[in-house]
Amino acid sequence: MDIVLGLQWGDEGKGKFIDLISENYNITARFNGGSNAGHSIERNGRRITLKMIPSGIFMKGVQNVIGTGTVLDPVSFKKEITNLQTFDNTVQPENNVIISLKAHFVLPTHKLLDVFMEESSDYITIGTTKNGIAQAYSNKILRQNVRVGDMYAPDFRSRVQHIVERDYKMLTAGGMELPSLEEISNEFFEAVEFLKRFRCTETEIYLNNALAEGKTILAEGSQAAMLDIDHGTYPYVTSSSTTASGASSGLGVSPKNIGEVFGIAKAYCTRVGNGVFPTELFDELGEEIRTKGNEFGSNTGRPRRTGWLDLPALKYAVMINGVTQLVLTKADVLSGLKSVAVCTHYELENGEIVSVSGLLPENGKPILKWMNGWNADFSTMKSPSELPKEVIEFLSFLEAELRIPVAYLSTGPGRNEMLKLTGK
Repeated sequence: MDIVLGLQWGDEGKGKFIDLISENYNITARFNGGSNAGHSIERNGRRITLKMIPSGIFMKGVQNVIGTGTVLDPVSFKKEITNLQTFDNTVQPENNVIISLKAHFVLPTHKLLDVFMEESSDYITIGTTKNGIAQAYSNKILRQNVRVGDMYAPDFRSRVQHIVERDYKMLTAGGMELPSLEEISNEFFEAVEFLKRFRCTETEIYLNNALAEGKTILAEGSQAAMLDIDHGTYPYVTSSSTTASGASSGLGVSPKNIGEVFGIAKAYCTRVGNGVFPTELFDELGEEIRTKGNEFGSNTGRPRRTGWLDLPALKYAVMINGVTQLVLTKADVLSGLKSVAVCTHYELENGEIVSVSGLLPENGKPILKWMNGWNADFSTMKSPSELPKEVIEFLSFLEAELRIPVAYLSTGPGRNEMLKLTGK
């Protein structure tokens, strides 16, 4: 099983890369997150954002698994399936999407609870997508939630109603204006009936049997390493494990079966929502990169914060994930700049130097290494030999610092705008 995951704060271009290489695999499998993900894929000059559905959905003969470590919002899933079939009516998701019986549901009141906590002064505001993901995961940990397999139980409706009514009562007491309880409940149960059209099974057994038969699996992570619930920049993180170890637990596949770990990173950094961001740019250059790179959330549309590449954080992400190959995106966005910068380390107030860190210092001074910029039309490049020497120097610097190869370089947003530099 190979793994693709983001190494920064998300939006690195995972969907595009997975769509590109998924034809080499029999199965693509989502191992974490929910409809808070947003993997953008371009096909035939049009773009679609996938939330729950794995990015291998467009490949004929590829099965797409929504694993146990995910949380599934049936209402959002139904809308996504409808949107997918409108986008490409040749796709048959009912035949090639498999859902874990053990994945947890996002219930109707979970989104409302997200909104309530984000708007209440009693809670830390972290900039959540308000998709109810944290609420579903927290109720999972509290053992107060329902799973996909429960939808076949005769008392499923009453169990869900009990939870929803309890939440609704609490939100009402908190003074929140709410939609009709009957309305959101009916929408949920209608979507659950739609969900029953799909194959729901013990995906752990399905995946391990596939491996035993010699089939290949590509595990797909949502969000990114620096948003991991344990290893990210807490509390401004997501609610699940986004790392390579999360792929093993989220899919029920032994770590000994992990092969290549593809880590995706931009040539600069972006972040959506609150949280520490040592290399953030607040000037016109930051705005230029945001505009040129179309740095707006694929799921929410929110403008992304932009900054220089953060090498201490990237080294940390490579280390904890065991990354074997780096995929670098958005170098084309920096084209035209006379010089580009990389943060090589932080200098703390006490003079301490930090060169690898997941606990990014809020008051640390980023020490920047400036390198010659490049000016080239990446969209016309068909071979690595066409890359400007400044880009090659930039890539060589990253390889030396990270001690892994830059195996792929994105040259634009299109599906095929990717150069293979090395790797298997």
